[in-house]
Amino acid sequence: MNAPVLLAGGNPQIPKGEGDAPVQAFIAAMPGWKRDVGRRIDELVVRAVPAVHKAVKWNSPFYGIEGQGWFLSFHVFTNYVKVAFFRGARLEPMPPVESKSKDTRYLHIREDEPLDEARFIAWVEQASRLPGERM
Repeated sequence: MNAPVLLAGGNPQIPKGEGDAPVQAFIAAMPGWKRDVGRRIDELVVRAVPAVHKAVKWNSPFYGIEGQGWFLSFHVFTNYVKVAFFRGARLEPMPPVESKSKDTRYLHIREDEPLDEARFIAWVEQASRLPGERM
């Protein structure tokens, strides 16, 4: 089997698909230290929202509530993993990075900065209770 192509910044090119398998394929293809970040994001989301619905769309994993839309996605860049909270402006406290979309907020996870897992789980729990993004 051929290794997935890595797009700009090292983001894996994974065929779109619904369910856990394409998300796990995406995470397995993430380069270097980012693979551990992807694995941890996935573990924390599943811990916070056990019935989470997963998919890969536009070369990014998406997490949501089936029938209610998506609340989170992430994407690999050269120096960080960018986590998008689609209703992040409604989270307390808001994730730190602004978006061009007034509703979306981002968290950038870098190799040398530990993830505040308790805050991340709190954001995931809050986000999962808000109306999801339909895509």
